[in-house]
Amino acid sequence: MLKHTSRRTVLRILVGAGALAFTLAHPLVAAASDLPPADDPRFLPALLDAIDDLHRGDSSHALMQMKVQTKHWTRSMAMESWSRGEEYSLVRILEPKKERGTATLKVEDDLFTYLSKTGRTIKITGAMMGGSWMGSHFTNDDLVKGTRLADDFDAKAEEGPAIDGEATYKLTLTPKPDAPVVWGKIEIEVRKSDLMPARETFYDEDGAAVRLLEFTDFRAVNGRTFPARMKMTPLDKPGEYTEIRYAKIEFDVGLKREFFTLQRLQSL
Repeated sequence: MLKHTSRRTVLRILVGAGALAFTLAHPLVAAASDLPPADDPRFLPALLDAIDDLHRGDSSHALMQMKVQTKHWTRSMAMESWSRGEEYSLVRILEPKKERGTATLKVEDDLFTYLSKTGRTIKITGAMMGGSWMGSHFTNDDLVKGTRLADDFDAKAEEGPAIDGEATYKLTLTPKPDAPVVWGKIEIEVRKSDLMPARETFYDEDGAAVRLLEFTDFRAVNGRTFPARMKMTPLDKPGEYTEIRYAKIEFDVGLKREFFTLQRLQSL
């Protein structure tokens, strides 16, 4: 078993403390896997640093499909996204036609939604942060939380289960005293071959698993490996899920910060 308590480590996972870092617009790409030996004290900090670097600094443009399945209805959407690092992202709906142009803009810690039907732009604040993003099982809060997990969690690592034939490391994150987080624990299985997250499980403060995020269909684009499919399942709602599939993606597309403006949000 590999155990260490994170001190000066940096951790940024797809979904951390309930945050996506907006994975939709910030697709992860594989990190270098030249880690120290597992019994080396430097192993866990290096592993966390490598995971943190999965999407740092990359710009991207993508087309994707999102399917939302609930107890009462099924909804499918086609979307287009742009991103620059962790701080900037823009996602708009392409289909269905009646919602085309509805979009979400993230600029650092601020989140805005443009409603194409009414022509209104809304800044998402306060109680609205806990609301569903575009009817999915992701929340608005998932899109904007940027706190590094190492600031709020201690971490340990051990051998994980094989997932789709891939050996994994299992990371267990527990909140530090007085940490402003809603999760009692987060477990993350990371593929040893490329340090890509394969599965993340979120537990409430009573120790019950409440949310599962899975990454599959790993592909190579321009020499980069990334998961083309991700699925969020609320474990307290049997049969419900939100699934995102990438149809097309480009990396290092040269987007500048000036691209991510309210004017752009409203003009797409």
